[in-house]
Amino acid sequence: MEVNIQKAVKMFFSNSSFEMIYNEALANALDADANEIRINISLPDPTQLHNLQLTISDNGVGFDDFRFGKFSKLFDVEEQSHKGLGRLVYLCYFERVHIESTYNGGTKKRTFTFDDGFNGENTVEDTEPYPCGSSLTMQGFAGERLHRNDNINPNYIKSLLMENFYMRLYKKKLNEERIRVIIESHVGGSRVEAIVDTDDMPDFSILPLDHQLDLFNSIDLYYSVRETDEAGKKPITAIAVDDRCHQVAIIDDENLPVGYEMIFLLISESFQGAIDEARQNLTLSGNDLGNIKRLFREGIASIINERFPRIAAANREREEYLKNTYPHLSGYFKTSDIGFSSHNDILKDAQEQFFRDQREILSATTLSDEQYEKSLQLAARSLAEYILFRQNVISKMKVLDSTNLEADLHNLIAPKGSEFQEGELYKDLYRNNVWLLDDKFMSYCTVLSEAEMSKVIDVITEGEVKDNDDDRPDITLFFSADPTKDNRMLDVVVVELKRLGITPEQNSIVEFQLDTRTQRLAEYYGRRIQRMWFYGIVEFTDKYRMHLVNNGYNPLFSNGSVYFKSKPVYTDLEKSFSVVQNSYIMDFKALAEDANARNETFLKVLKHQFENPQ
Repeated sequence: MEVNIQKAVKMFFSNSSFEMIYNEALANALDADANEIRINISLPDPTQLHNLQLTISDNGVGFDDFRFGKFSKLFDVEEQSHKGLGRLVYLCYFERVHIESTYNGGTKKRTFTFDDGFNGENTVEDTEPYPCGSSLTMQGFAGERLHRNDNINPNYIKSLLMENFYMRLYKKKLNEERIRVIIESHVGGSRVEAIVDTDDMPDFSILPLDHQLDLFNSIDLYYSVRETDEAGKKPITAIAVDDRCHQVAIIDDENLPVGYEMIFLLISESFQGAIDEARQNLTLSGNDLGNIKRLFREGIASIINERFPRIAAANREREEYLKNTYPHLSGYFKTSDIGFSSHNDILKDAQEQFFRDQREILSATTLSDEQYEKSLQLAARSLAEYILFRQNVISKMKVLDSTNLEADLHNLIAPKGSEFQEGELYKDLYRNNVWLLDDKFMSYCTVLSEAEMSKVIDVITEGEVKDNDDDRPDITLFFSADPTKDNRMLDVVVVELKRLGITPEQNSIVEFQLDTRTQRLAEYYGRRIQRMWFYGIVEFTDKYRMHLVNNGYNPLFSNGSVYFKSKPVYTDLEKSFSVVQNSYIMDFKALAEDANARNETFLKVLKHQFENPQ
């Protein structure tokens, strides 16, 4: 051979797989007009892999002078569909291949050994008339282990050969040429057999696709979809190149349809030769391959939607789930990818397109009418994203455990130890959740450090009996501005969580505490507090409700229990200064369900906007 075989093996098959041996052997046998091929696998002791032997025989025309001459020269091919390199894969895994071939009507027998040192040497002898054919015996396994045990499993090899040769075997079936491949293994004293037979090939339907890669060749989608009881049957999606099928990822594993055997093959003369010398990678351009995959998905989707309503319904459910879960991305989801690409990939692509549109608008110096309309829609989508975040906060709040409700709820409203700055509104928007109480508080910011918050709470609770685990009340304060930096008048929101299970008498202390804390807070900040909203989260009983009613509280419409009272609180007996105190006493259900009702209203409005654009 004119080319250094060892170097050629490393150059062209550095990323080979053991399965390629079977693919190459079957392709060569079919090229030799064989209609019966036998694959025999022998491994007496599975722990002694060096004794692994493969014998692949066929009843083809054999290695006559012409075919042997081509075998002896790499790259010597007659057609674009042949590469002239496939036999090298044998030497990736075996040290030598002993070949015996009968040809010339069964009167000649050629014998030779194919190994790293092969130089065309062979022996030819006359023989008694004998059926033509070739036998390749591969010996001297070169690896330390098999990548997977399936490589010597006849049933796996059967599936492998069918998947790679569906198109070629199907053509044989159409031409009424029966092909049989008998695969037999003898491993560790156990015998297993599997048979590939063109009679068992499915009958394909054909869908012509309205697309061409060139001016001359059309593209057809061959498909077979049938129900099966076999679990975990993975769909076959492949491009037929040179009468072999090259798998392309079209349907992600998470979308595998249950109860169906699905085969989709894309066929076109445009694909001929579009694969590298080792038949491992397509050589189509990235743009062409992207268009082919898109076309492939659209063709499969049209077949499924028309003929398989159960699968189509499952895909529609996936689409509805995406729209309902991520309404701000509605319209960005590629519907042709749903049911094919993974959930994460669909979401990622939609998010990236959303970001690209945002960048386009933000980088524009002037806006056309079209861009202006687009900017309004993008603003609505950004708002929907925030509303969706709020819905997730509410969902977390609904599942809080009463055993640790106080600390968890505190951290949902505002993480303990947090310090929010007015200039970082957008970042803090996803941490400051005082909107749970009322949306009018969204612009409020806490600006107290942990040390300052501790000092303030110590001042306003001086002399009180502490009744929670860490001897510190669960109080959160939100100010309308930084109370430590200037002399502006301030509004403040105070949230206090009363632990569950305390008596109505203990709950009632909250009103006295409220007045005292209002006075002390105003004094601490130099009488700059002008309005205060107090929210007490308590556990209600009828006795406690009666107490609130008798003390001037009025029930408000709510999904839970809410009582409200507004009054001035004076800081001295002369009534020289007062703070407007708006008090809300509510249970946890009111906090969660009322926030949910408000937020869902926003969400419904935005969803309607995206689903019904003007």
